[in-house]
Amino acid sequence: MSEYLSITTLTKYIKYKFDQDPHLQSVLLKGELSNFKRHSSGHLYFNVKDNDSVISAMMFKGSASKLTFDPKEGDEVLLEARVSVYKRRGNYQIYVNKMELDGIGNLYQKLEQLKHKLSKQGYFNKEDKKAIPKFPKKIAILTASTGAAIRDIQSTIESRYPLVEKIPLSTLVQGTQAKKDIIEKIEYADTLDVDTIIVGRGGGSIEDLWNFNEEDLVKAIYNCNTPIISAVGHETDFTLSDFVADVRAATPTQAAVIATPDQYELMQQIKQYQFSLTKFIKQFIEKKQQHLNYLSSYYKFKQPSLLYDQQIQRRDDLEKQLKQLLTSKIENKRNEIKLLRNYFNLKKLNQSIIQNQQHLNNYRNRLINTTNKNIQNNHNKLKNKIEQLDNLSPTNTMLRGYSIINKKDNVITSTHDLAENDEITLSMKDGSVEAIVKKVRCEDE
Repeated sequence: MSEYLSITTLTKYIKYKFDQDPHLQSVLLKGELSNFKRHSSGHLYFNVKDNDSVISAMMFKGSASKLTFDPKEGDEVLLEARVSVYKRRGNYQIYVNKMELDGIGNLYQKLEQLKHKLSKQGYFNKEDKKAIPKFPKKIAILTASTGAAIRDIQSTIESRYPLVEKIPLSTLVQGTQAKKDIIEKIEYADTLDVDTIIVGRGGGSIEDLWNFNEEDLVKAIYNCNTPIISAVGHETDFTLSDFVADVRAATPTQAAVIATPDQYELMQQIKQYQFSLTKFIKQFIEKKQQHLNYLSSYYKFKQPSLLYDQQIQRRDDLEKQLKQLLTSKIENKRNEIKLLRNYFNLKKLNQSIIQNQQHLNNYRNRLINTTNKNIQNNHNKLKNKIEQLDNLSPTNTMLRGYSIINKKDNVITSTHDLAENDEITLSMKDGSVEAIVKKVRCEDE
């Protein structure tokens, strides 16, 4: 009988074999989702099938939280998973670590889902867009060092606004390393004190442009302090970088146009401003000259004494009024001082002080006598109270022949609290007596 295995032992052995096989630790699978369920714990349970086979699968909450799309029944997916055995049911299944949609159509679906997510988080809000400086001093150009994009941008800037300093930053725009390189170059350009950053490349398929749809790159553009113009693709190619950038340009050439003013238009504006300013200054001078001529013909300017004769007389009148006012004020103050001197007679003041000091001494003596009497009376009262308490104390009571009865540390005050054979203690003036009650007689019986 010992040669027979239990089901559990066999299942454990099979599971051990699966878990030890390195080829089953990380397998890449593709298939269709079916019987998809999302557990309340956050774990995902589903089947993956193709035309001929089906396998059970699950994805733990931690891995499921990293998904960039919302899985549903019928999705074609690419999986990275570990193959093992679920011991309780004895069937093998896969534990999915990564999952993504399969195919170009799914890339567009992934793009729309990410666009919806980032839009909901506020990355595309218009109120967060920064204005492009009208007259930049330095522009950073992030694109591939070769190709039409960099040539179009530089030649357009040179023809429109040659005063600006161009800072080209060679950047990968395609491939697995492009996203990281673009983010690093944006962060670096943000430290160069440039006025505008142009991120551009030529058009391409959705796979070619996918780096510009990555969430990390979108956040890097959003967090950049320098205004960014996105010039990725052509007029019909939109990426998430276009939505998060401060301005979207249909082509690299248009990005250069947006970033710079046109020197020929500026020259025309300067000429127009010069003409308008010259005309304004001429009109202003003519108007002021007319006003000066009007003032110079005024009769008071022909006889300047008319401007100040009245003021001199007015000053004399005010001076006279001021002297009269000061004389009156001084006289009033003198009278006040005289009255104060009569009021504050020193002899009377000294007599008043002496008299008040005598009153104060009398009050002090009366207060001391009254306080001493009150203290003596209270002392006598306290002494009487002490004597009364002493007379009523248990000790003095026992000295007169009385005793105190205790039963279990409680003082007995009534025969109703005693019963036959109770053990009691009699406390007397010179000791205590242990006794037993033989009989209890109550006066009301």
